[in-house]
Amino acid sequence: MKKIILIILISFNILYFEKVTANTNEKLYEKIDLFGEVLEKIKQEYVDEIEQADVMDSAINGVLQSLDPYSAYMSPELFKSMQTESKGEFGGLGIEIGMEAGVVKVIAPISDTPADKAGIKAGDYIVRINNTQVQGKSLMEAVKLMRGPVGSSIELTIRRKNVKKPLIFKIQRQIIEVKSVEAKILGKKNDIGYVKLKSFNENSDKQFISNIKKFEKEKKLIGYIIDLRNNPGGLLTQAITITDFFLDQGEIVSTKGRNITETRKFFARSGDGVKGKPVIVLINNGSASASEIFAGALKDHKRAIILGENSYGKGSVQSVIPLRNGGGIRLTISKYYLPSGKSISEVGVSPDITIKENDSQSENNEDNQLNYAVKLFQS
Repeated sequence: MKKIILIILISFNILYFEKVTANTNEKLYEKIDLFGEVLEKIKQEYVDEIEQADVMDSAINGVLQSLDPYSAYMSPELFKSMQTESKGEFGGLGIEIGMEAGVVKVIAPISDTPADKAGIKAGDYIVRINNTQVQGKSLMEAVKLMRGPVGSSIELTIRRKNVKKPLIFKIQRQIIEVKSVEAKILGKKNDIGYVKLKSFNENSDKQFISNIKKFEKEKKLIGYIIDLRNNPGGLLTQAITITDFFLDQGEIVSTKGRNITETRKFFARSGDGVKGKPVIVLINNGSASASEIFAGALKDHKRAIILGENSYGKGSVQSVIPLRNGGGIRLTISKYYLPSGKSISEVGVSPDITIKENDSQSENNEDNQLNYAVKLFQS
């Protein structure tokens, strides 16, 4: 009797699964038919004649951008141009950008680049590039518009929070060569190590650790200030290596994706490179991705005081995937999680001590966040 009941239950589950799958497929086909109908109406009724292939590209990109601000479609032409690595041929501005509600948003200007020197800030919205309206463009199309010959000029129209009128910046494109680490000694007694990390590129860990070890060997320091403000991130491997330098044990970060290969945990190896000296980490709205891994891990392990403003909240990993037509897609394949288990995505890392950055016109442009960190050590 039990066998009969079991067979009936299995048969019911199979029939139910097949029914759900059939209903799902039916709805999908209905939507595909609806899309075809809309495309035909556009072709017949729209005020201007349109190229249907371009409409399809926009539709594909719309699907990807509906997923998150970092996924995007690249046509074959755009994909090829994005892969160009001819040194000296193309120049850039030095900004990391993303999408928000169909608008291009500045994640962070990279320090000492044309965008940073011109006054572009994290959180700015780019609404126009030269005479081209940006809204409706894909992220990759916006990037392409900003690239051009070295020495050529570009005009960006910016919308900034709490500023009523649009701001216009004229910037000259340059080859962006980022020296990712700057280091110096601060404090009245010259006993505080200051290291500014501008990005997490291929050689950042070597530069960073080399500077710290030099300080440890030559100076009697009471602690370190690590400045990650306007650091848009970079390589996960670099974030892990640099974070590991300050931790003696414990989890640094984990990644979770649909594929098992994208679900991993990374742990610190034994040994604290500064032997437990106090650390203050400076962050702001332009600190993203790898910066948030570093700050979040040290915060969760109570290894550092985090000072400044809430970070950007880019806690995801993108992969560039080639397509059969010669184009490609930039697709989010996993998300970062801090040792506490919290996701960085859309949330960011909150500071232990919130110090708002001075307005650019106030107090002689003094760096109040850095000054506060120095006073903490001296007190």
